[in-house]
Amino acid sequence: MKGKPIVAAVSGVKNSGKTTLMEKLIRELSRRGLQVAAIKHDGHDFTPDVPGTDSWRFGQAGACGYAIYSPVRCQLVRQARGLCERDFLGAFPDADVILLEGFKDSSYPKIEVVRAGNSAAPVCDPAALLAVATDLTLDNLTDVPVLGLEDIPAMADLILSLRR
Repeated sequence: MKGKPIVAAVSGVKNSGKTTLMEKLIRELSRRGLQVAAIKHDGHDFTPDVPGTDSWRFGQAGACGYAIYSPVRCQLVRQARGLCERDFLGAFPDADVILLEGFKDSSYPKIEVVRAGNSAAPVCDPAALLAVATDLTLDNLTDVPVLGLEDIPAMADLILSLRR
């Protein structure tokens, strides 16, 4: 399925279950033989390495960037400002699918998580919605599929339908 990767987002309000749904979609798409990459935006800052490790110590010492790699994986950390998700899409040339976590205000096609006790209705632009994944009854949504939170195969099918 090589060529330009499919890019889709899993969106929703804070603590709606985006990461859990991302994990399930990554497993399902990988099970289907696809290479899946994930990109997450953190609106604050984050610790890119485990405190106490050598690479963490490099950063604490003031390195403007550092890399650590093994025969099976790598991590590159660098100080940078003004980045956006587009800066990372090319970092995964082998990916068939790139899933973005968040990006609720973007135009990327997305599955929005709406979960009881956390949100009551979608907040994303309906024009960008592939589906709403929910544990609620949302009878007022007629223009977009409403799927159960565990209907991962159907969500994966919708993402793959973006490849035309």
